[in-house]
Amino acid sequence: MSPDTPTVSQLSHVISQSAAPAFLLGALAAFIAVLISRLNRIIDRTILLNGIADDDTVRSRLKVDLPRLMRRAAMLNRAIFWAVIGSIAVTALVMVAFASAFLQIHHEHGVAILFMVALGAFAVSLIDFAREVRIALSELDHYA
Repeated sequence: MSPDTPTVSQLSHVISQSAAPAFLLGALAAFIAVLISRLNRIIDRTILLNGIADDDTVRSRLKVDLPRLMRRAAMLNRAIFWAVIGSIAVTALVMVAFASAFLQIHHEHGVAILFMVALGAFAVSLIDFAREVRIALSELDHYA
């Protein structure tokens, strides 16, 4: 075996260290699915409201909800963006961990930075999600 290849012990260590980021990646994937589902619901409601004729006096008042739906969609779009950035950072973290094990270089600083980037992006995504939920629960949804 050449000295350039990592040992089974080294790879086992890297795999065990990659377990936590893998769980975070799974959580981010599930969170993105929730965000996309909410965004789809907003899009469906927007399409429904835009389909109301202007001369329909009974239902045209519901169109007042459109600007709020657009704000919610924008927040969910940002939340999805930051969750995807977090997912990319976690994926890069795992790749750096394995590449550094293969090349036998120290990777602690790079992995720590990528993990902080991933958690920071996830936090921003959660904040946008919380803001969107607050708006969703605040008003006007009772007119379905």
